[in-house]
Parts: sequence; C-alpha cells; structure tokens
Amino acid sequence: MTTPKVRTRFAPSPTGFLHIGGARTTLYNWLFARRHKGDFILRIEDTDEVRSTDDSVTAILDSVKWLGLDWDEGPLDGKTDKGPYSPYFQMQRVAIYRKYLDQLVSEGKAYRCYCTKEELDEYRRVAQLEKRPPRYPGVCRALSDGQRKEREAAGKKFSIRFKMPADGATIVDDQIRGKVSFENNLQQDLVIWKTTDGPTYNFCCVIDDHLMEMTHVIRGDEHLSNTPSQIQIYHALGWTPPLFAHLSMILGPDGSKLSKRHGATSVLEYRDQGYLPHTMRNYLALLGWSTSESQQLFTDEDLISKFDLAGCQKSPATFDTVKLNWMNGEYIRQTPVAELVKLAMPFLEKAGLVGLPGPALEKVVALEHEKFKLLSEIPALVEFFYKPVVFDPKAFDKVLKAPGAKQVLLDMAEALSGFAPFEDKALEARIRRFVADKGLKNGQVFHPIRVAVSGRTEGPTLFLMLEIMGQEMVVSRLRDAASRLA
Repeated sequence: MTTPKVRTRFAPSPTGFLHIGGARTTLYNWLFARRHKGDFILRIEDTDEVRSTDDSVTAILDSVKWLGLDWDEGPLDGKTDKGPYSPYFQMQRVAIYRKYLDQLVSEGKAYRCYCTKEELDEYRRVAQLEKRPPRYPGVCRALSDGQRKEREAAGKKFSIRFKMPADGATIVDDQIRGKVSFENNLQQDLVIWKTTDGPTYNFCCVIDDHLMEMTHVIRGDEHLSNTPSQIQIYHALGWTPPLFAHLSMILGPDGSKLSKRHGATSVLEYRDQGYLPHTMRNYLALLGWSTSESQQLFTDEDLISKFDLAGCQKSPATFDTVKLNWMNGEYIRQTPVAELVKLAMPFLEKAGLVGLPGPALEKVVALEHEKFKLLSEIPALVEFFYKPVVFDPKAFDKVLKAPGAKQVLLDMAEALSGFAPFEDKALEARIRRFVADKGLKNGQVFHPIRVAVSGRTEGPTLFLMLEIMGQEMVVSRLRDAASRLA
C-alpha cells in the first residue's frame, strides 16, 4: 500500500493580525511538510462575514512571507490564488459546501433549527442554573414536516444543525495527546449553516480538508473541543478523517494566556521591533517542541530534519522575551555585516541616516556588531557618525567640564590635524605618547576625546572609531566641543 503524500495546511481566519500562536502553527505545519517532502497549503477561512477583512488577509500573507514560510498552494494576494484545489478562500467555495449540506439534510443527518437567539440564550441560562452543560437541547431535532412548514409560514429563519450521535463516544486519536474520548451525549448538535445562509467554520474545514487531501491537521489546542463534531461529519459523509495533532497553549511569563500585556503578540510587531525572521522561526519552534539533546540554536536545515510531532509537548509553553532577545543577538552576530546592513536598512532609512556624508555604513555597523540585539537598535548606536553630535548632559558635565578637559581637546585637535597615517594603531600610539608627555592619566585624555566626538561615554573601540570617523570630522568635533566650554 502506497503511503499518501503528506499534506498540511494553515487556515487562518482573516479577522486580525497573525499572532504568535498562529505563527507557531504555521511554522509547525511548514516544518512537518518540508521534512516529509510534502505540500504546505495556506487557506483563508473567511466565513465570519462581519469580522473578515481584506486588510487582515494582506497582514497574514505579509507575516507568513516575512517569516520565510513559503506555501505550495494558496493565495497569491487578497483575491487570487494558485493550486489544483482552488479557490483557497472559503467564501468562494460556498457552492461546494452547499452540495454536501444538501446531502446531509436529504439523508436525515442534519436538520433545520428555528430557535431564535433569545431562545438559545434562555436554554443556556437554564442549563447553567441546573448545572448542566450549556448545550443545545435538540428542540428542533425531531420536528415533523408540518411543524417545520408552520414555523416557516410564520416567517421564522432557520439554521441547519448536524445530528451528533446520541450515545457512545467519539475518540480523537491525537498525535500529541494520545487517545482523547468525548462522550457524544455531552456534545451538542453543531450549527453547520447559519441563518444568514452561509456555512460555518466547522463544516467548511471538514469539507476542505477532505477535498484538498490533507493528511495531517496540526493546530492549536483550542480546536480540540471542535474535533469530535468534525470527526462525526467526516463519518456522516463517508470519509476518513486526517490525523489530528493539537498543540499546547502559549502562556506569558506570569502563567496567564499570552496577551498584549506581555508585549507584542502580532508577528508584524516583531518585524517592526527589529527581530530577524530566522530568530522567530527558531524561537517559535521551541515553543512547545524540543529535541532529546535540548538543542537551542538551529539552522533551517536542522529544524526541517529534526522536527517531529513526537517532540511536541502536552503542557503549555511559556513565551520568554529575554530568551528571544538573547537568540536574536546571537543570530545578529552570526549575520555578515553587509547582509546586516541590508536587513537594518528600513530602520536606518526611518532614522534619516541613508545618503548622508560620512563613512561607509558597513564599517560603522561592524564596529558595534557584537552589541546589537535588535535591528532597531542600530540607528541610535551609529547615528553620531552622520549627524551633528548631541551631547549626553551627564557626559558633558562630568567629562568635558572636568578641570583641564578643554585644554586636552585643543591640544589633541592640534596634534591630530596633520597627523598621518590616520589609522587606529598609529592614533593609539600618538595619543598615548601625548598622555605620557603631559603627565596625565589615560582617562583624562581618552574620555574627553570620546565624549567630544560622539557625545557619549560609551561606544566602540576609541581608536578604531576615530579612524573610521576620519581626520576632518575628528579634529572639527574636538574644536567644536572645546568652543562650548567656558
């Protein structure tokens, strides 16, 4: 018997941005498909007509692209798509769903429900008072043709519900959690077609996953409670369900569900804060999965070759920004400087540092390469090479106003104005000779020079910084700083 080609999917609802949980689900499906040389499909589940927007579709596609997770089938943009099972937007597939809806109704496996929202609310209220599960009590399940006609003659709108088995249990053979049993008499008859004449998520995803030949459905554990109803719909249509794997929840550091108060939750916010796509792939992979060696840093090839569902944990994962920042710093340090400058270009452009006279950006970024944790930090650490010096008030008062500092600046400006070669080793020797000749301490000369040319007390290696800054700028800034002192 031939094993079917692995096919996984990520199927977001376009009702907002792609958040961390959805990004991890996307990644796991992508990794699983790539490891097994299968297909990864992106499908837009836009059955929520009220909340679904084109802007959300664009944001989701942009997020998945930025993460570097390419899909084999799915949307090309907010309107068009590619692949043998097109369309990949659910609201463009309504005629397909209606066909299977009619089949279930004609076979007596689904029925019209005329209960109003107020009646349903009252059923829930009574159930809660009686400490029963707030499930639909099946009021319309066995209506006669006459009763149905009577309700429709009165102008009552109806939804269509799927008939769940009244007894027995539905077993979900979960690839992460093992066998999970759901008593059928505790499940309710699910609405599969709305009163607004449109399909519901639980109905659409079953039909799409079958018709698009999904072999594995890997998704968040919030979907586990939907799974018994979906499995019963598969059986009612005579289909074999795919294999299910439900991922653990992601918590914030305080143990509560990850939310805005823990920091950014949207993938695009992490892009805009200066994280690398590779960092996010690596970090998200470890939110609920690990190798037996507890490896932390992975190449993409590593992740693809090692990812498996057996390594996914049942218990919740904790999102740790400290660890994420550490990992981003590690990958920034591994990134060649020329590539790092390209990655940082949006931040450099926003700061107005592109196209200004001054040293090559690659040279300046290389000076501080070891210090960056975020791409967004780069402009603030290098801007003094290109813009007029802005003095830190504490540095100005403590260092430049110190006794003798002004004379040191004037003397150094004179000493360096014609000095050659203007290179770090030669500059270090010249400045150290000046310190010795004047009988001063290193700090009495090094610190005023640094603050005069950069405006701050901390920064790159002093002598290499002077070399890259160039003779004209260094001498000019030494004299300008001296002129500011009484």
